[in-house]
Amino acid sequence: MLDQGTASPATEPTVPKTSGLSALTRRKPVERLVAEGGQGEGGSLRRTLSMWQLTMISIGATLGTGIFVVLGDAVPKAGPAVTIAFVIAGLTALFSALSYAELAGSIPVAGSSYSYAYATMGELVAWVCGWCLVLEYGVSVAAVAVGWGEYLNELLDGTIGVTIPDVLSSAPGEGGIINLPGLIVVLLAMVFLLGGARESALVNTIMVFVKIAALVLFCAIGFMGFKSGNYADFMPLGMAGVSAAGASLFFSYIGFDAASTAGEEAKDPKRDLPRAIMLSLLIVTVLYVLVAAVAVGAWNWKDFEGSEAPLAAIMHDVSGQAFWGTLLAAGAVISIASVVLTVLYGQTRVLFAMSRDGLVPKVFGKVSGKTGTPRVNTVIVSVFCGALASVIPLGKLVDATSIGTLFAFALVNIAVIVLRRTRPTMDRTFRVPLGWTFPILGFGFCVYNMLSLDSVTWVVFGCWMAAGLVFYFLYGMRRSRLATDAGATEAEK
Repeated sequence: MLDQGTASPATEPTVPKTSGLSALTRRKPVERLVAEGGQGEGGSLRRTLSMWQLTMISIGATLGTGIFVVLGDAVPKAGPAVTIAFVIAGLTALFSALSYAELAGSIPVAGSSYSYAYATMGELVAWVCGWCLVLEYGVSVAAVAVGWGEYLNELLDGTIGVTIPDVLSSAPGEGGIINLPGLIVVLLAMVFLLGGARESALVNTIMVFVKIAALVLFCAIGFMGFKSGNYADFMPLGMAGVSAAGASLFFSYIGFDAASTAGEEAKDPKRDLPRAIMLSLLIVTVLYVLVAAVAVGAWNWKDFEGSEAPLAAIMHDVSGQAFWGTLLAAGAVISIASVVLTVLYGQTRVLFAMSRDGLVPKVFGKVSGKTGTPRVNTVIVSVFCGALASVIPLGKLVDATSIGTLFAFALVNIAVIVLRRTRPTMDRTFRVPLGWTFPILGFGFCVYNMLSLDSVTWVVFGCWMAAGLVFYFLYGMRRSRLATDAGATEAEK
């Protein structure tokens, strides 16, 4: 058996030369994926993250804008039944999380579902999955940054009585020219990430504790204003409204897979990655359902319409004092910043893995010998995400992120089934229970939620995928490491 992070040159599977349609299905052997772990252009990533830090990364990437901001968009769609919408989104995340946990323990590398697809379904599917991850992580960073700006204004108003003018805090088309706070928080996260993974993880852990404390405080204050009558008209818009809200609220669960992008910086990835993924999802789900139940009990569901910072507003109304709402806004500012930090981290690691495989330019795979981080990659991604956050409205970003994530998660569930058929005796530190049942359910839930999204989101997704395929066929397919290595081997014969 191969040791973690190493591969025997004598036993590592070779990659046959492929061309034409067969090139699209060439797979990267698991042993090779693991053996290349941490290796980049000019340096290597450092294994410094413990199970606790990995769990905090997943919670940090998940717990934020989804509950602090998107709740205000979801309640008008589902009414008090938004709690059911959270459960639907949570079940979708749970089934996919089980599949992620099995694959993360078997293939502990930085590419997350992109690498899992490369090992099981071939290069084209891997590229599609990686392109969806770029949409998931990159666009969600921008969406979260927009939400951060809304709570920053709430905090400024409650402390010094001023707010950032709409012209500098809203996207074009929403009364502004640029969302400056959204750009600033992304650039601040970039600075932390450039310092190193361990240092960023420490900052994130502190932020996670702050956000959990803020949500617990909200539940304590909000419960004092709980009115059972607010649940009287439980499902005013029917199951269609619950489904639409559930699809949007899936955005709230995006990020639990962030730990899987740290596979090459974890101390014991085979053991710790599955535990971190499942533990983080459990903690986040409990908090979401509790907060949603208290929020709808304290406010009539119609009052959520147009509310940009609903939790802070609820605390202000219930307590009758601006202090509590301002305190929650302060917690939200810190909390949402941690999401930007950890999701941005995940984006850079996915591109790092894709660069190492030759599918995106080498600049994304360069590692600083001083900090052990892909510094140029981090700067490029941060500037791109900051630009998105500064000019695109939150609602459009949320739905685009959700559909890309759901597609990637669907592929992960399929990957579990494929790997079990092709490598049944492979060492697995975690196995999804009940055979194929949960991966099939996970795939089905993902498809169900995707179909609940509106037609505009599907058009955007189709255009994104078309652009990705053009890039792959013009660049990635020919520069793939599997293609170039096979060609070099053929030339030596």
